[in-house]
Amino acid sequence: MGMRIGYARVSSAGQKLDVQLDRLADCEKVFHEKASGRSAKDRPELQKALDYVRDNDVFVVTKLDRLARSVVDLAGIVQKLESKNVDLVVLDQGIDTTTMYGRLQFNILAAIGEFERELIRERSLEGRAKAIARGVRFGAKPKLTKLEIQDLIRDFEAPGCSKTEIAEHYGISRSSVYRLYAENCIEVSE
Repeated sequence: MGMRIGYARVSSAGQKLDVQLDRLADCEKVFHEKASGRSAKDRPELQKALDYVRDNDVFVVTKLDRLARSVVDLAGIVQKLESKNVDLVVLDQGIDTTTMYGRLQFNILAAIGEFERELIRERSLEGRAKAIARGVRFGAKPKLTKLEIQDLIRDFEAPGCSKTEIAEHYGISRSSVYRLYAENCIEVSE
């Protein structure tokens, strides 16, 4: 069996880590931080802990909400732990993936997380489709009006007109000058 690696977190500077650190005293190494980040990416010490753990280590937290901010966040963390062959122990909830029952409990949580991710994805796609049907355009707003694009094409085709000067005049990159010319000349010729 590997090492026991602990992780403790409080959300604000006014809160204290003492109680969690006392409960993680049997861990060989403990990572801790004061952060309220919504995902694991917003918590640098958690990232360090997840990078630090090795094959057959046990990752220990006092409560599930100290580890993850949502079921989706939890599922991502669990996936990382599983990929490194690291078990998880959550002291207050009695989750211990070193046991058969703990793995079952955790797999149920992971399945719920996967289901929640799929629901979010499905709702996002439906919302996007409805917005497109209403005429909403996604992506960056065009920098140039149709009239300015016509002027750009005229400038592009004018002999002796530098593409760099055109780009500077319209406040766009040289590659955008070529792209706009190509896109709009094809549309005109069709």
